[in-house]
Amino acid sequence: MELYILMFVGTIVFLFVFFYYVPIGLWLSAVFSGVRISLIQLVLMRIRKVPPSIIVNALINATKAGLSLSRDQLEAHYLAGGRVNSVVNALISADKANIDLDFKSATAIDLAGRDVFDAVQVSVNPRVINTPPVAAMAKDGIQLIARARVTVRANIKQLVGGAGEDTIIARVGEGIVTSIGSAESHKKVLENPDTISKLVLAKGLDAGTAFEILSIDIADVDVGKNIGAELQIDQANADKNIAQAMAEKRRAMAIANEQEMKAKAEEARANVIQAEAEIPLAIAEAFRTGNMGVMDYYQYRNIKADTQMRESISRSTDPAADDDKLTL
Repeated sequence: MELYILMFVGTIVFLFVFFYYVPIGLWLSAVFSGVRISLIQLVLMRIRKVPPSIIVNALINATKAGLSLSRDQLEAHYLAGGRVNSVVNALISADKANIDLDFKSATAIDLAGRDVFDAVQVSVNPRVINTPPVAAMAKDGIQLIARARVTVRANIKQLVGGAGEDTIIARVGEGIVTSIGSAESHKKVLENPDTISKLVLAKGLDAGTAFEILSIDIADVDVGKNIGAELQIDQANADKNIAQAMAEKRRAMAIANEQEMKAKAEEARANVIQAEAEIPLAIAEAFRTGNMGVMDYYQYRNIKADTQMRESISRSTDPAADDDKLTL
């Protein structure tokens, strides 16, 4: 009993392995579709780790569309990491649309990382790219925010090495900024927004890209901020701050000079007081040495009293002095 079970299991495993490596159903589909391929070639595909279904289905589609492709070409492209179905579908679409696209160019585009089938579709049916809002300022200082719709068609010859949609959007945005910035007034831009698209389209922005720009349409233009007025206000505030800083600097210097003059006056006053304090000592020394007599001393006192009297008389007759007294 166990022997029959083992034989049954072994038969199931054998049939599974046999039909896996010998896809008879797939071979019959190819034969009835007009694709000439042998079972040995299908088995060798399994050994080379190439899915026979992908290659056979691609050959069937190409044959039905009237294209002449070989099994070796499709296998080589698959082993190189390409998308076989996408390439075959792109070749069929290009052939129906009378677009010049050969197998070598299609595989090169596919291996470059681009979707060759989508490129053919865009070449037949142009795509519309909506740019993000682009802010620019006219010469009168008014900000304008523009949105554009760019209609592009894929350039098959430039798909390998050509720039993508991001470059188109960036160049169109730069062109919009330049066009608005060259306008004398924002009102002119609002009156004729098509002038922006004409100027931008004339710059040849699709050079070196994988697309051909068919048209640039300005979808919307909004008025933004008064940038010129804001800049003037900022400049005025900056000038005011500078003036305040210079005035504060001058005030500080004046205060410093005043403090210095007061210090010098105090020093002079201290010197005078010190000198006056030394006068009695000098007089006493003159008495001891005999350089001054009693009459000389009385004459000195009379001169001093007379001087003080004259100073008091001059102060009483000076209006400025009276004002000072009133102020005090």
